[in-house]
Amino acid sequence: MKSLRKFIQIHRSIQQHATIFSLMVVIMLFGLFMEAYMHDFNLVYITLFFVFSFAFSAGPIGVLNLGNLDVDFTKQGRFFANKENKILFSINNPTNTTSWAIKLYGEEDVSTQIPYIKAKSKQNISLPFTPKKRGSFTYSGCYIESKYPLSTARLTKKIDASFVGIVYPEPKGISLENFLQTQETHIGEEKEFDGLSTYDGSQKISHIHWASVAKGEVSVKRFSKETESRDLNFIFKNIKGDTEQRLSQLTLWVLACEKRRVPFFITLPNKVINAQKESIDDILEILARY
Repeated sequence: MKSLRKFIQIHRSIQQHATIFSLMVVIMLFGLFMEAYMHDFNLVYITLFFVFSFAFSAGPIGVLNLGNLDVDFTKQGRFFANKENKILFSINNPTNTTSWAIKLYGEEDVSTQIPYIKAKSKQNISLPFTPKKRGSFTYSGCYIESKYPLSTARLTKKIDASFVGIVYPEPKGISLENFLQTQETHIGEEKEFDGLSTYDGSQKISHIHWASVAKGEVSVKRFSKETESRDLNFIFKNIKGDTEQRLSQLTLWVLACEKRRVPFFITLPNKVINAQKESIDDILEILARY
């Protein structure tokens, strides 16, 4: 009785949809029944019995195959506007049987096929996601699907959970290295030669590698620097472009400073951000919500 109540509960969480194979089974059963009725062949009765048995048993098997799975969002990475990332899911199969032929659907019908999920195990699955703009977002409307075992029905189970996240501005603009080279007061002192880079018009004339000019390729010399955090200040109003371009530029520099482990300040119109007092994620969120 307990198992029956559990099955009914699972069945209620599943939606069933007809497929082309459903129609084929109905036509086959009707044809076999007419053949058995008109000709009274034992072989037809036996075939009718097996077709009906397989079609009938496929429903409960499919329901248990899909209905026992638990799906939730797991820890996500950073999301940037117009940059492809992944929405991460964790699928748990708590039963003693393997679940087969599962398909996970996300927003805009983005999907991925999962051949099987072993018994008593969890599996991490991801779906591609490219946010179009910065700010808060909600990822919802996801579900899992299966046509196991005979494709006579398409079973779906809605994922009730939703993910609320934040999209940071798209990181693009002038590199931190080129920004430092264009400043009148260097952030620190040049230490040593660090190779060549392509001249884009923003670097100092004194850094041009004249030997490359003679070969027809204009390059500039790069130097590693000793960076002093108290001098590294990104001023919002001094950045060229509109608000979105400025936020994208700041995001690029913030990520570059994080990679180099360089402290910095950001001077916004009504706020000064100190990277030594706020985490990088907090700073990016301020830019995302600006």
